[in-house]
Amino acid sequence: MKCPECGMELTNQTRHGIGVQSCSMDHGMWFTMQELDELENEAFNDEEEKGSLMLSSEPASYKCPVCDSMLRKFDYRMYDLQLEYCENKHGFWLDAGEDDRILELMKERKRDEQRKFNAEAHWQSTVKHLQSHSLFQKLKDMMRG
Repeated sequence: MKCPECGMELTNQTRHGIGVQSCSMDHGMWFTMQELDELENEAFNDEEEKGSLMLSSEPASYKCPVCDSMLRKFDYRMYDLQLEYCENKHGFWLDAGEDDRILELMKERKRDEQRKFNAEAHWQSTVKHLQSHSLFQKLKDMMRG
């Protein structure tokens, strides 16, 4: 396979413990669908809570290194990160450093989900406390006294 940007032969490389095809000139790397999923799973492996991978796409200027069809670009999971992909489901082209950015985004999403879970648990506890008989009794006693 050849680099969609410079045409150099892609070589095997390990990124974040995942074997991918990488440009020897450091233009980027080719991830299959499974490899991209593995990368995301390093930080956030709940498929449903990852969100939609893409909502829309537009033509890109690179060709798929597998089938030579034109790639398309999209905003990765509605973040400010554009990735290219093959419509024939061969994979994704990630420019240099975009794999690190994906991990950052997934870790951020995981932290946001945890904050949401903690806030909901705290709110449930507060509501339960407010509904308790002892609180109402204390309020009554304060009003009488």
